[in-house]
Amino acid sequence: MIWLTWRQFRAQSIAAGAFVVAFGVVLLVSGIKIAHAYSSAGVPGCHGAGACANAATTFIDQLRGSSTELIYYTGIVIVYLAPALMGMFWGAPLVARELETGTFRLAWNQSVSRTRWVVAKLGLIWLAAMATAGLLSLVTGSWASPIFRAGQLAGSDSVSLDRLAPQLFGAQGIAPIGYAAFAFALGVAAGVFIRHTIPAMAVTLVGFGLVQLAWPSWVRPHLAPQLRQYLPITGANVNELVVENNQFIVRRTIFKPGGWVVSNQTVNPAGRPFGGAPLQACVSGPQSACNAAVNTLHLRTLISYVPARGFWELQWIEAGIFVVLAAALTAFCAWWIRNRQLT
Repeated sequence: MIWLTWRQFRAQSIAAGAFVVAFGVVLLVSGIKIAHAYSSAGVPGCHGAGACANAATTFIDQLRGSSTELIYYTGIVIVYLAPALMGMFWGAPLVARELETGTFRLAWNQSVSRTRWVVAKLGLIWLAAMATAGLLSLVTGSWASPIFRAGQLAGSDSVSLDRLAPQLFGAQGIAPIGYAAFAFALGVAAGVFIRHTIPAMAVTLVGFGLVQLAWPSWVRPHLAPQLRQYLPITGANVNELVVENNQFIVRRTIFKPGGWVVSNQTVNPAGRPFGGAPLQACVSGPQSACNAAVNTLHLRTLISYVPARGFWELQWIEAGIFVVLAAALTAFCAWWIRNRQLT
C-alpha cells in the first residue's frame, strides 16, 4: 500500500521537492550577499546600543530597493501560500476523486483493509505536507534571520522587519507546519463532504484563507504570553490628538523592537480608559498651550505586548493548536471512510 501511495503521489512529491531545492538555491546565493553586507556594515562586531543601531540601519538601507527585498517578500508569500496549495491539490482530491469516479468501491473492497488505506494515504501525505511546509519555513527563516536581527538592533518601527508582527509571524518558525497539517486535513474533509474534486478544492482555499485572515486579529492575541506596561503621556511625546464626536482622543504610539504591541490604551490616573471632553487649549490655542494642558491630565498609556523572547512560545502554541485541529479532522475522515457503505 505504501508503494501504491508513492506511485500515485510521486509526481506531486517530486514537483514539491524540486521547488524546495530550487528555492533553497536562490536563497543560498542571495544569502551569501546578505552575509557580506551584514559583515561590511559592521553589525557582528558592534559595541554599544548607538553603534549597533547605526550599523544595523546601514545594513537595512543597503537592502532596500534591491533584489534581496524582492526575495524577502516573495519568500513570505510562498510560505503563506504553500499550506493552502497543498490543501487544495493534495488534500481535497484524495477522497473526493475516489467518490466522484466511483473507484472507492474497488479501492475499499480489496485485501488491503480500509484502516491500512487510511493510514497509508492520509498519514503519509499528511506528513509530506508538514515536511514541505517545514522545509520552506526553515530555509526562509534562516535566510531572513540577519534582517530580523538588524531590525531589532536598529529599533525600527517597520512591521516588515519584525518577525512577531501579525503579517510575518505565520511565515516563520514552526507555525507553517501546523498550517499545512490543518490545510491538508481541511481539504480531505471538504472532499468527504462535497464528494466532488473541484468544489472541494475551492472550499478548501476559501476556508483556509478565511482562517488565516481571521486568526491573527481574533485568536492570536488571546494566545500570546503578554506583558503589561504603563508609560506616561505628555504633550511632548503624544502622537495623536483628535476631537471626534465631542470626545478628546489622546494616544501615544509605543513600539517594542522585536516584540508585538497587542493593544495600546490611554488611561487616566485612576487606570480607567480616558474619554474626556476636548481641551479648549487644544481646540483653538497654540501647540505649546495644548501640550501644557495635556500635561495637567496626567494620562498614561497602557500597552499589552509580547516581548521578542515570546516568539517561540507563541509558535509552539499556535502550531500545536493547528495540529490538534488537523488530527481531529483526520480522525473524523478516517472514521467516515472505515464506516462508509459501498453503494
